[in-house]
Amino acid sequence: QVQLVESGGGLVQAGGSLRLSCTASGRTFSSYAMGWFRQVPGKEREFVAAISVSGGSTFYKDSVKGRFTISRDNAKNTVYLQMNSLKPEDTAVYYCAANLYFSSRSAGDYAYWGQGTQVTVSS
Repeated sequence: QVQLVESGGGLVQAGGSLRLSCTASGRTFSSYAMGWFRQVPGKEREFVAAISVSGGSTFYKDSVKGRFTISRDNAKNTVYLQMNSLKPEDTAVYYCAANLYFSSRSAGDYAYWGQGTQVTVSS
């Protein structure tokens, strides 16, 4: 069982930056690939970024490449999403998720989810 808690969301102007954090409970965090997803009302949850168990491989949604960076610190049981050059269309609730061993772009592959943190980008 893995429990995930996100933090770091908020209100920022377009062009600004935020860093989201997701801290996991348990001793096996280093066995889990981690992902970030986002959702706006009335739309499906969409993939944003993912990172392998070691952190050696990362994957991004095309529209965030070059602006967002996913990273992890296995010693702190934490995964991060650094978001730069934010745009109004990045406004959403952001969720972190954990999948045992394998990273994936599909929300259905992730067994554990955090409660979400709101990111609002004003124009």
